[in-house]
Amino acid sequence: MPDSPFGPSFSMLRPVRGGNAFEETIEHILQTIKLGIFAPAEKLPPERELAEQLGVSRATLRDALGELQSAGYLEVQRGRYGGTYVSTTAVQRQPDQGPLDPAEVEDVLLFRSIIEPAAASLAAKADLSAAARRHLQVCLSEVSASPAVGYRPRDARFHIAVAELSGSASLVGAVAETRSRLNELLDRIPLLSTNLEHANEQHAEIAEAILRGDAPAAERATIEHLEGTASLLRGFLA
Repeated sequence: MPDSPFGPSFSMLRPVRGGNAFEETIEHILQTIKLGIFAPAEKLPPERELAEQLGVSRATLRDALGELQSAGYLEVQRGRYGGTYVSTTAVQRQPDQGPLDPAEVEDVLLFRSIIEPAAASLAAKADLSAAARRHLQVCLSEVSASPAVGYRPRDARFHIAVAELSGSASLVGAVAETRSRLNELLDRIPLLSTNLEHANEQHAEIAEAILRGDAPAAERATIEHLEGTASLLRGFLA
């Protein structure tokens, strides 16, 4: 990582890895705030340098900063000393919903990363009936058209529909149970419009791969999609 002209705090930021640039940018910025690398009331580095350090486009960075501002983690100040600052209440933003075991978060994410890509791969390999194909398309359409309010139940239905197409009742049960545990975690973090748009694009990639019978592509698309959700959960809940 190159030396930073903004000191050790700035150089602690790690470049994002790839297909979930927005979600990983959120995760990395939140980690620096929660670790105290960027303290409350501290000004963030200029946008150009911050984007370069994270290895993302300025458009992606602006989306992430805007969502974190809406969620109350960042503030924008105008004038001579203007810029983006960490909110003075940023470290208290997590809702009080009782204690959260980090091991439980990782257990949910790990189990999900095993069963859902497998379900997508099996669904792509299955000899799907016309009714099964329509079911997946309907679930995709419903989640894609959903407003933020009511998004998560439709999101869950899409993921369970993929498992249903795998042909394994046990796998459907495992995905449904894991989704219930996941929703308890998702309820602790804000809904980010940019993330929902990205998730819908990824849902479409998963569905298209399944419907054309491309198991490796369905598995890859699912893995990438789950990694995006994991980045957000780790960022907000770590």
